[in-house]
Amino acid sequence: MTSASADLLIDRPAVTDGAALWRLAKDSKTLDLNSSYSYLLWCRDFAGTSAVARGADGEPVGFVTGYVRPDRPHTLLVWQVAVDGSQRGKGIAGALLDGLTARLAAEQGVTDVETTITPGNTASERLFTSFAERHGAGLTREVLFPEELFPDGPHDPEVLYRIGPLTHVPAH
Repeated sequence: MTSASADLLIDRPAVTDGAALWRLAKDSKTLDLNSSYSYLLWCRDFAGTSAVARGADGEPVGFVTGYVRPDRPHTLLVWQVAVDGSQRGKGIAGALLDGLTARLAAEQGVTDVETTITPGNTASERLFTSFAERHGAGLTREVLFPEELFPDGPHDPEVLYRIGPLTHVPAH
């Protein structure tokens, strides 16, 4: 895997990125697709705890959405990660996670990351396992939401990955 290219800009999403984030999530074929409205709101209300990767033309080629848990103010919950199909395998998702956590460690004292992954999503499992290793952090897993809690038909369980504390957070 090559590293993210030097002409890639990682910054906060803007409301005008909402449609592109929705398309990236839709095209991923693995994420639960939220309404386009929710991506607009996310880019407005949670831009500070999310990140977007922009290609040379300034258009989003990947994103990470997240929020700091109200009951755990040092924990970032990563909601979704998506990278355009043509850009996968270039280290963009890892660069997004690294950049976002470095920013939030500096700005808000974030020391831990959580996310949920459905069993069999090996790309996400590898992404977060390697993230924990890069940051010298412990990693635990447990089922957060078993399949029977989902009211809208069959849904795989959501496994909670807890990563932390982050000990190797690069400067932002």
